[in-house]
Amino acid sequence: MTESQDFPFHHRLRVRWTEVDMQGVVFFGHYVTYFDLAMAEYFRAMGRPYPDGLVAGGGDLFVKKVDCEYFGSARYDDLLDIGVRTARLGRSSLTLAVAVTRDGETLAAGEVVYVHADPESRQSVPLPEDLRASIEAFDAG
Repeated sequence: MTESQDFPFHHRLRVRWTEVDMQGVVFFGHYVTYFDLAMAEYFRAMGRPYPDGLVAGGGDLFVKKVDCEYFGSARYDDLLDIGVRTARLGRSSLTLAVAVTRDGETLAAGEVVYVHADPESRQSVPLPEDLRASIEAFDAG
């Protein structure tokens, strides 16, 4: 699901000159940064801005895995729409699905897997129930 309507949250950003490579397109690594920016805004819109809104339960989110598939190229000054939704809530992990579109055309899509862990020991701990409830309610609309 990479269509705009598949996502309850959208973050818009304009491609900056520094993100464009010698081919005149957004360097592939910047899409992961776009995913991260949109994730932060997703939680802010939910009323749980990072870091305080997510670490209140005594843990923090650590990236475990990022997948990104490319379908097209963004260029300097393009206005991008980044859709975010929770694809999976596990015991101590969550997976966000993300899609980057321009005028309805999907340019990149992927998933980011986060593990909720104790910041000191880096051992996984269960997602706080209030965070789980916030995510479920937000994605439901």
